[in-house]
Amino acid sequence: MAGSLDLSHGFWVLLSVLTLARTTAVGTWSAVRSAAAGTLAGAVLAGALIIGAGDATEVYAGLLVPTMVVAFSVGPAGGPAWAQGLFTLVVSTAFAQIAPVTWRLAEARLVDVLTGSAIGLVCALLAWPAGARTELRRSVATLFRAAAPVVRETADAVAGRGAVPRGDRSKRPTTGPLWPALHHLRIAEAAYAQFRTEPAPRADDDGPDWLAALNYGSRVLTGAYWLPPARGVPGLPPEARRWVDTVARQVADAGLRAADLPPGGVDVRLAPLPAATSSDTTPGASSLLVDLEVWLHALASDLATATGADRAAAADDPGPVRRSCAGAPDAPVD
Repeated sequence: MAGSLDLSHGFWVLLSVLTLARTTAVGTWSAVRSAAAGTLAGAVLAGALIIGAGDATEVYAGLLVPTMVVAFSVGPAGGPAWAQGLFTLVVSTAFAQIAPVTWRLAEARLVDVLTGSAIGLVCALLAWPAGARTELRRSVATLFRAAAPVVRETADAVAGRGAVPRGDRSKRPTTGPLWPALHHLRIAEAAYAQFRTEPAPRADDDGPDWLAALNYGSRVLTGAYWLPPARGVPGLPPEARRWVDTVARQVADAGLRAADLPPGGVDVRLAPLPAATSSDTTPGASSLLVDLEVWLHALASDLATATGADRAAAADDPGPVRRSCAGAPDAPVD
């Protein structure tokens, strides 16, 4: 754009896009308005300075350092208006020492900033007009879908019916379902970080619990790395294997349903580990089954929290006080 319009000092257009573009159209418009007002005020002051000082380079040399100190200390704290206005004064005093300039330098600065502001506004409208919420919702849904096969394969590996999904614990996963799950977890984390940089949502916003969704993905990968025993799986009775199949399938299916973020949330009730298995298995196998049970129940809890099923249940039946694993009453939910 700067080249096609033959703008002088066209790099100011790029700097304006980088400094003023936001992830919401409203945020970009607010920054653009402030920057345009500040640049206009700075251009007027810079034009008056150039007209008054003329070719006296010693004046510009004496003003450059104090102007830079003020611009780079007050500008970031004062917002786009102060930053753009003061930076206009800085570049004017700097350029006036390199070659003779006229008040048209301030005009070129104003035109470049306005052009960059318009480009940034168009980018905001085309990319994320409503902010990172839509991208976060999409990335979390993809994470839920990618994590479902990891849950199934981890449970199969614990039961001794499949290969360990993680392979070597000392190496980064490159094949199987682990790599897509890890990849989509990183994308979801980046989208959440961007979401948190935007203005806070409304006080009555009861959308998904994004942190619980990220915790679910992280917990899936942690279990996939550390639950399957490295030295082989001890023998499990048929009843224990059937229980592993059932609860793993329930959690995986719940994760796929959670990808659609249904209005009522996703609440899955897992059957507890059969008591008879503790007497039919070795201590090592019993410990492994207990670890698997804790992991799957934690995943189910993360899905319920992420999709809002626990809030819906509390609103429908607020009677009994929910208790944590330690037995202490949980804090009330707003």
